[in-house]
Amino acid sequence: MEKFTGKVWVLGDDIDTDIIIPTEYLALPTVEDMKQYGFSPLRPELASQIKEGDIIVAGKNFGCGSSREQAPEIIKALNVKCVIAKSFARIFFRNSINNGLLLIENDQIQEKVKEGDTLDVTLGESVVHDGREYPIQPLPQNLMDIIEAGGLVEAMKKRNGVK
Repeated sequence: MEKFTGKVWVLGDDIDTDIIIPTEYLALPTVEDMKQYGFSPLRPELASQIKEGDIIVAGKNFGCGSSREQAPEIIKALNVKCVIAKSFARIFFRNSINNGLLLIENDQIQEKVKEGDTLDVTLGESVVHDGREYPIQPLPQNLMDIIEAGGLVEAMKKRNGVK
């Protein structure tokens, strides 16, 4: 199983897709152009502070709102390793998988972590914070295959032998 460690950014409940990427920035030509505005209605400085491998920890209903596919694309473009939340909006969950963004559901760790803490994640097994282990459920292998390939398009290319 893959293991990684990341710095935590704490967000609350009901982080909707308009917070992840506001509508006015969707007209920009690329996700790379948009990513600097990620989370700007909530915390304008956040996108510039996130570093590769960081982890977002949030409450319930992360990704609610519209079904815009750019929301998980922005998080992935910010090089966030994964999002751990109590629950995810269903459309956001599937859009994230299709774009290769790892999501982990856990409803216990939110009250324990503080921003800037680090988490050790063992995929399909647990999240460790301050020596305490929080079990997590593994995603089905077909979804992990999509995430590991970098998204659905790349997974289908690999599956079909297309380069």
